[in-house]
Formats: sequence, C-alpha cells, structure tokens
Amino acid sequence: MRGSSIFLWGGESILREKAQILDGEQIRRALTRIGHEIVERNRGTDGVLLVGIRTRGVPLAQRLAKVIERIEGVQVPVGVLDITLYRDDLSSVAEQPIVSHTSMPVSVEGRTVVLVDDVLFTGRTARAALDAIMDLGRPARVQLAVLVDRGHRELPIRADYVGKNVPTSAKEVIAVRLRETDQDERVLILERD
Repeated sequence: MRGSSIFLWGGESILREKAQILDGEQIRRALTRIGHEIVERNRGTDGVLLVGIRTRGVPLAQRLAKVIERIEGVQVPVGVLDITLYRDDLSSVAEQPIVSHTSMPVSVEGRTVVLVDDVLFTGRTARAALDAIMDLGRPARVQLAVLVDRGHRELPIRADYVGKNVPTSAKEVIAVRLRETDQDERVLILERD
C-alpha cells in the first residue's frame, strides 16, 4: 500500500513512502537510453571513462558500461570516485567521516570523463566530484549522467544525461534503491511526517 513504508533517513528523520517513480524495468530502460546518448554525443567510445560517484553512482556506472558494451562491442573503463573530503558540508556530515577509496583504471588526462550519480539535487555533489577529478588530472571534457534530476539547484550545474526529471518539494526526498547496494530495485519519493 502506498504511503505505508517507513524509512529512517540519516538517523534523524522518519520518512514515509509517497510514490514510486521508477521500478526495475524503468531503471533499466533509462540507463539504456543514457548509454545510447553517451555513445551518440561522443561519437563512439574512444577516450570515454565512466566514473561512478560513491555510493550508488558506482553500480550505475558499471551498468552503463555493460549497456555501452552491448551497443558498441567495446568495454568502457569504469572508475570509482570518493568525494568525501571534497564536500563543502563535511563538518555537518560527521565528526569522523568515513573515507572510501578512489580508483581509476586509466588516467583521466585528455579523456571524456562521464561522472555518474543517482540523484542531482543542489549540485554540490557534482561540484565536489569536479574538484576531485581535477586533482587527478586534466580531462578533455567532463559530462554528468544522473538517474534522477529533482531540481532545487544551488549551483550552476546541469546534467548532460538524465534518466528522469522529477519535480519535488523541499520536504521530499528521492530514494534510489539498487540491488547492488540495497537488495531492492526502485526509485521512491519519500516525505517527512
């Protein structure tokens, strides 16, 4: 029943499920479309590096790499980016933030880096990811692919590839659930009580 699920968010708020906006099949179709758009815009895959922003951007980047491999017959390298230390809200996130690792299978130098994340909201995560990538080298260009763009930008950042645009209110939260991280496969709008 819609609205019956309760989620704890960040250990502080109780949120209720308001609506499901994508199911597993819709996520698959959105990623397939984004994969085609990446290949088309970049005229193939030469020099393309997909970089997943931890946490849910990583499995999304891996899925996009598989989509592109089916389209082009080429394996696109996939990197993992941890932006923890680049966040401008680091002190409000935790006293001792947990830093994971950044891993790039190839240099970013001269490449087309496609940053992949689950949700684009204020733009601050994307800005932190840009800073982190620039510390690794100088790419030819950087593009942004997101599964959901929910609006409410605080910075002049926009995604090049969007699975779904979902207008939201400030009291709503977009929750992306992926089988790799959550043993579930859907995108929900949650609402604070």
